[in-house]
Amino acid sequence: MKLLSVLALAAPLLAVALPAAAQQTTQPSPPPGQLTEKINAYVGCLNRLSARAYDSRRRYFSWVKKRGPTGRERIIYGTYTIYDTSDCRKKVEAANALAPHDAALEAAASAYADAVSRLEPLLKEADDYYTQENYKDDRMAKGKALHPKLVAAWDAFGAADKKLRAGVEAINDKRAQERLAGIESKEGRKVRYHVEALMIHAKRVLRAENADKPDIAAVTRALGDYEAAVKAMEEASGKDGDVKVGSIFVSAAKSYLTTAKQLMRRIRDKTPYSAGDRMMLRGGGGWMVEGSPPRLLRDYNQLVQGYNRGTRI
Repeated sequence: MKLLSVLALAAPLLAVALPAAAQQTTQPSPPPGQLTEKINAYVGCLNRLSARAYDSRRRYFSWVKKRGPTGRERIIYGTYTIYDTSDCRKKVEAANALAPHDAALEAAASAYADAVSRLEPLLKEADDYYTQENYKDDRMAKGKALHPKLVAAWDAFGAADKKLRAGVEAINDKRAQERLAGIESKEGRKVRYHVEALMIHAKRVLRAENADKPDIAAVTRALGDYEAAVKAMEEASGKDGDVKVGSIFVSAAKSYLTTAKQLMRRIRDKTPYSAGDRMMLRGGGGWMVEGSPPRLLRDYNQLVQGYNRGTRI
């Protein structure tokens, strides 16, 4: 039950905070903020452009068959454009010039910028064509010609996005564990520790349920760890004079837990979607379907947004 093939790729990434202690080498270290700036430039591109690029593909294939448009479709939706990509390219070029250098990661970032930059004008051309209903004048000739170009551009973008995201997430994961250990060392297991631990476990749930072939045992373990993290955060909130976690963040954490459990049961019990659910999943309204991959993504996004805004009252 792959999450519509784009779920994890569309999920926003957390900006990283890298401690200077983690950068000690035999050579002079770059300023601590420089590595953070480098990674966050990549994160900014992914968070701004990836979801929209995948949304454009999903909208297109909600009415187009695999072989492309024929002109005989009952409904023709067209596709979506994406945001301007020039800023992303500039930020990637600037980030790649910063130390410490990582040739593989920098190459992945450049490939991402190239791929999304090639996709942008194609989507605009397709959007103009379908919005102006020009297919009524040329019997879908241009739509048929654009189809293989769009598919190739989406495929190239998807591969580039996956590679850059994997590199960034590997760094994010490592730094998250280091940050958690640092908080525990300085403060013990108080509210801040439990919030950070909750976010780590939330991402593990997302990955487990987004696997090509979800392992129900792995999903169940990840869910158990996440549920325990939610409970620990609630118990620590406001205890012994510690800060109190904001109700909005707590609500987002619990909503994500509920949806993750619903999806786990759907995977475990092999529960099929109804005809109405399938229609919403194909048409971009999948977030309204309980226990669905798009609903899980929506709830994870809201959890990340709550974390980024701050969790204190």
